[in-house]
Amino acid sequence: MRKIIWLSLWVVLIVLSACQPMNPPPVENPAVSSPSATPVEQEALASLEAVERVESTPTPQPAEAKHQPIVLTDALGRTVTFEELPKRVVVAGRGVALLADAVYLFPESFERVVAVSRTSQSPDGDFLALVDQRLPEKIAFETNVGAEQVVTARPNVVLLKPYMQEPLGNPLEALGIPVVYLSMETPQEYQRDLQTLGILFGNSQRADEVWAFYQQHLDTVSNALKDLTDEQKPRVLLLYYSDRDGQVAFNVAPKTWLQTILTGLAGGIPVWTDIELGSGWTKVNLEQIAGWDADRIFIIAYTANPQQVVENLLQDPQWQALRAVQEGHLYAFPRDYYSWDQPDPRWILGLRYLAYRLHPEAFPNFDLTAEARLFFERFYGLDARTFEEKILPVFKGDFR
Repeated sequence: MRKIIWLSLWVVLIVLSACQPMNPPPVENPAVSSPSATPVEQEALASLEAVERVESTPTPQPAEAKHQPIVLTDALGRTVTFEELPKRVVVAGRGVALLADAVYLFPESFERVVAVSRTSQSPDGDFLALVDQRLPEKIAFETNVGAEQVVTARPNVVLLKPYMQEPLGNPLEALGIPVVYLSMETPQEYQRDLQTLGILFGNSQRADEVWAFYQQHLDTVSNALKDLTDEQKPRVLLLYYSDRDGQVAFNVAPKTWLQTILTGLAGGIPVWTDIELGSGWTKVNLEQIAGWDADRIFIIAYTANPQQVVENLLQDPQWQALRAVQEGHLYAFPRDYYSWDQPDPRWILGLRYLAYRLHPEAFPNFDLTAEARLFFERFYGLDARTFEEKILPVFKGDFR
């Protein structure tokens, strides 16, 4: 641009010079280094200098936005900081199935989760494979995976249950791999840890949306049952059935576990809390079960069909002697790929079912299948056709 301006000015000067009358050589002004110019020439030169000053002035650059690190507090109360959102997420260790189901509540997980420890409670298949079509392409670890194996996935963060800190979390951090612990064992912990996942995936809005769904159903149950007296609350027994190594056993949950909490939220009295309970499932015999004399008994089965278990018990003379059985109140707790009593996202369906079964008069329009259809659509994006073809056929338990 400067060359064009110079050329244009020289053309003007030449033309103007040709038009000027012949004068004697001008007297040189010692204060001016350039030849004297006519007024027109001076104006042209002044314009050129103005252009040069504009061009030589630096263009102001917008200030760069200050980088903000991502800071969160995990289930162990530890502050974990990331310079940017993790792009490679690994979900590993024991309890991973329930944890991974929560992670996949966030759409970002489909791209960012690169490895998951595989586990399933259902002979009908892997639920996550139904949700994430790319799961077969991702790394599959065993639940007892070691830190050296996890490192091969090149994770930016590894998500673990708190009880995996010593066997897996500490070794990973020793290798420089960030770890975030998520508990998600109670409704309160679910709300807190959903917010942690929202920060981790850069989608706090999704965390709020998911919890709003839970809170809505919690409020529905609470409002419907708020006027119940203790006398109106049935005595409830939730029993976990297992047949590991061919040995049949019935177990009750600790006071702080979700199964006990759900019973109370659903308007029942958990009868098993009057005995000494351990930190895990406590085995009980039939004599103890009969002694509790519960009004309602629910059978939970993780690897077996709970409805088949109930049908077998109904043929057992010892179980036939129980009052709850005689009055038709022995139920198979519902499940699909996972049972609805666990700290899996499905626990809200378990609460709705349990509240309805204990107090049907308080929920006259309750439709369990419709609630489940809405749940899988809103949380996992499974449309009505997928629900009918892939979810509904694996339903087991009490769906009356």
